[in-house]
Amino acid sequence: MAPHMNHNLIRLCRFMYLIITDATWYKGNLKEEVDEALEAGSDLPHSDAYTINGEPGDFCACSKKTTYHWTVDYNKTYLLRIINAVMNAELFFAVAQHNLTVVGMDGRYVKPLATSYIMISPGQTMDVLITTNQSLGRYYMAARQYSSEDASVTAFDHVNATAILQYENNYSFPSSPSFPTTLPFYLDYIAALNFTNRIRSLASYEYPVNVPLNITTKMYVTVSMNTIFCPTCSGGVDDEILGTSLNNISWVNPSTDVLQAYYRNISGIYTTDFPDQPPSYYNFTGDEFPDSIELTVQGTKVKVLNYNEAVEIVFQGTNVLTGSVNHPMHMHGYSFYVVGTGFGNFNNEIDPKHYNLVDPPEVTTFGVPKNGWVAIRFVANNPGAFFSSL
Repeated sequence: MAPHMNHNLIRLCRFMYLIITDATWYKGNLKEEVDEALEAGSDLPHSDAYTINGEPGDFCACSKKTTYHWTVDYNKTYLLRIINAVMNAELFFAVAQHNLTVVGMDGRYVKPLATSYIMISPGQTMDVLITTNQSLGRYYMAARQYSSEDASVTAFDHVNATAILQYENNYSFPSSPSFPTTLPFYLDYIAALNFTNRIRSLASYEYPVNVPLNITTKMYVTVSMNTIFCPTCSGGVDDEILGTSLNNISWVNPSTDVLQAYYRNISGIYTTDFPDQPPSYYNFTGDEFPDSIELTVQGTKVKVLNYNEAVEIVFQGTNVLTGSVNHPMHMHGYSFYVVGTGFGNFNNEIDPKHYNLVDPPEVTTFGVPKNGWVAIRFVANNPGAFFSSL
């Protein structure tokens, strides 16, 4: 599909589209469960089911009567606006016997990407075209978690969320809808990587890319699972609980908003010494680590940037506590270019030579690969306090 067809199809489909929201369902009060977990220092609650447009679907107990149905006309092209509103999980999504074409991501056009499935991170949005050109019948739209963590670290939700795409017309319904055989399995990190590595910006005359080339600030940030010393927490072991860190610093929410403290010149709320490098270097993706790395330091530390500064950040996943996962990173108020990604430890001499500076995807959320790294670039031209690890 040529790039200009990308826009024409979207314009034609503007009255034939469906918003698909993937989300989570909990039997209890989620806020109360999260508050209890944070107070105890235990793992966050796991969902009881995933949902598509508010319904778990046919494979969840007592849910079949309310499964979401989408009725379509034969041989039409529809635009799916897919949103991952799940609290803390990446999802695979596919439609039985139908191909998908990804044309947008996080509000930006991408080169049309033909695929039989997608992998979408929490907070991400995708614009996907689907042509209803199969035999009249019913077909499952299905989502399941992409679980990249070690099974010994945490459990995950095995429930497949489903909705039904149903063709309009008079015909005999099959006994059950077809299930997408192309939907990757829970632990299929190759499928996840194969999908994300194919995403490219449109990079056309009408929609150019403006990748920063003259970088003034470079940061190398490790993303780790750690332990935090907490003798008052009930959910820990030996006065330690699970935590996470960037460059071995675990964020502490301040009593006053960071931006407000900066604007009003209030001291004692945060410090400006967040480091550009990790405190020590080791085999980040290996199996053995210094004992000092497991216990993280807590603090409210920020990195201060000058206006219009060109920034490159390499996020390095680590396997501390066997906790390496495919982990989404998000920037509030910004989009950024994903110029490189790979497995293992980032090599500052070799890997930058293979950066994509021609048509990298411009997004607001992107995953750090399990036992790997991702390099992003952006221009600091939106004053504020930004960044979030989902």
